Amino acid sequence: MHYVTVEGLTKAYGAGPLFKDISFHIEEGDKIALVALNGAGKSTLLRILCGQETPDAGTVWIHKDVTVVMLEQQSAFDPASTISGHVFSQGHPVLAAIRDYELLTEEGEEPDLEKLTAAIERMDELNAWHFDSKVKQILGKLNIHHLDQRMGSLSGGQLKRVALAKVLIDIGFEHRHTLLIMDEPTNHLDVSMIEWLENYLDQENVTLLLVTHDRYFLDSVCNEIMELDQQQLFVYKGDYENYLEKKAAREESDKASVEKARNLFRKELEWIRKQPKARTTKSKSRIDAFADVKEKASVRLEKQQLELNVKMTRLGGKIIEMKKVYKAYGDLQILKGFDYTFKKGERVGVVGKNGVGKSTFLNMLLGLEQPDSGKINTGDTIVFGNYDQRGLIVKEDMRVIEFVKNIAENFPLADGTKVSAAQFLQLFLFSPEKQYTYISKLSGGEKRRLHLLSILFRNPNFLVLDEPTNDLDLPTLSILEEFLLTYQGCIIIVSHDRYFMDKLVDHLFVFEGGGVVRDFPGNYTQYREWEKNDKDKEETKSVPESRPQANVVPAAEAPAKEVRKMSFKEKRELELLEKEIAALEAEKKEIDEKMGAGNISYEELEPLSRRIGEVIQLLDEKGMRWLELSEMS
Repeated sequence: MHYVTVEGLTKAYGAGPLFKDISFHIEEGDKIALVALNGAGKSTLLRILCGQETPDAGTVWIHKDVTVVMLEQQSAFDPASTISGHVFSQGHPVLAAIRDYELLTEEGEEPDLEKLTAAIERMDELNAWHFDSKVKQILGKLNIHHLDQRMGSLSGGQLKRVALAKVLIDIGFEHRHTLLIMDEPTNHLDVSMIEWLENYLDQENVTLLLVTHDRYFLDSVCNEIMELDQQQLFVYKGDYENYLEKKAAREESDKASVEKARNLFRKELEWIRKQPKARTTKSKSRIDAFADVKEKASVRLEKQQLELNVKMTRLGGKIIEMKKVYKAYGDLQILKGFDYTFKKGERVGVVGKNGVGKSTFLNMLLGLEQPDSGKINTGDTIVFGNYDQRGLIVKEDMRVIEFVKNIAENFPLADGTKVSAAQFLQLFLFSPEKQYTYISKLSGGEKRRLHLLSILFRNPNFLVLDEPTNDLDLPTLSILEEFLLTYQGCIIIVSHDRYFMDKLVDHLFVFEGGGVVRDFPGNYTQYREWEKNDKDKEETKSVPESRPQANVVPAAEAPAKEVRKMSFKEKRELELLEKEIAALEAEKKEIDEKMGAGNISYEELEPLSRRIGEVIQLLDEKGMRWLELSEMS
């Protein structure tokens, strides 16, 4: 079924258009990721599709049987409303019955038996039990409890999860054609929630258009990528890797076309200058064509890259020593006898469920909070760069360039040279025009980028990054990653972005709760694999009560898995698995190439889309079995 047709869409704010004359289609079952630099118009395009904004030109056609549901980054809510009132606000009898039943059966509450009996009878009457189980799953997985809480009392992360729950319940209840639009759905979700959401969206078989910075989530959920770039829209079939390859090829082709246009422009410009004032009709047509050549030759192709050989503040021999550190808030134990000495150039990831104290740990490192007992000794040469979730704290009636110049006029490089504030801004993808924009006019992602820039401009040698990927676009994330890979100082990162963590960290501090922090020697994907393999044994392990403190627990101290020799049958299975995995990977690559070519019909595309999902699932299953068997060899 054809859901959406967009033709010739144009939208401008201020001097230049966000996008110009763009067109695309959405079919039932499509799962599309929208990619662009912050400020390029992603959120504006989503709001136009929802009818919240009107385009300057062009048309948006949506099938009359299709309902558009949107999860925004900041959803509107009534502070006086309860969670149940917000989530079940549709007013439908089934949802009302589920709401009443859920409120009566919340944990810790002793229900009124008469009311409970009436609620159960109402559920029976409306045949609402099947959908109630789905509602329970959504609320439970998103850690939403106490449905009588007021919306105004919730944190930003809780509000995001409640908004997500409402959207998922709405689309699950309607049982009709729905286009689900999601703007950064993984913000404020921990990794287990993100993994559950991936599976849920796949099982529900929804038609989806989303903006996300989480590349693993994008690859797992989406089969098509649309990119807004220089006011145009480009469509790529396949996964994120395929998108990067096809984009690089397109940019090379664009570069060749522009160079050709520039050569022609130079010749035409020379001809124009030689022409006498009285021109013939023939020369008039050539002069008119000159304007088109000039426009093609004027296209800016250069991509700004964050290639800074930073003159980092000198890092001494002593970094940070944490000795027998204890910290608790009431019954919540965050650290219990934590010992650790940071080394030069160390890159540490901090992971754990929401609410276990990761941000408190960072604040103690920074000296913003004090431990209950123990010592935190910081070296005299340490200069912190604290990139926290609060973002910029600045007067928004200030221009971008003024804000940076208030920090310093120039930025020193390691070779002794300097770059000006304006040049530094350009390296962070702020064009000369954007530099004179008021901060209040920047998008959320642009403000985050400016916040990051302001921290690096101070030459820190110990970066503390708390959820740095939230609200940053994929191009900026790639640039940030390249910068951090060459950064010589220490880095500690709290992030739910698995791709970002895998690329940057050497080891992890895993906050397991109860004051226990595990030092895991590897990246996040390796930790998740280890955790899944050892889950049963980890559940039986407990920290001895008799010990006065719990230091960092290295992963090596976890109970070793019992290793046994493989049987002949298992050896044969392992050999066959290696061949099957190689064949599946080759098939996946072949399908990606066919889908990415963009020249196949819908009839051919549909079975390929189904098959690539099956191949990915088989690769996951066979890959896990291969890991199990390879540990025996």
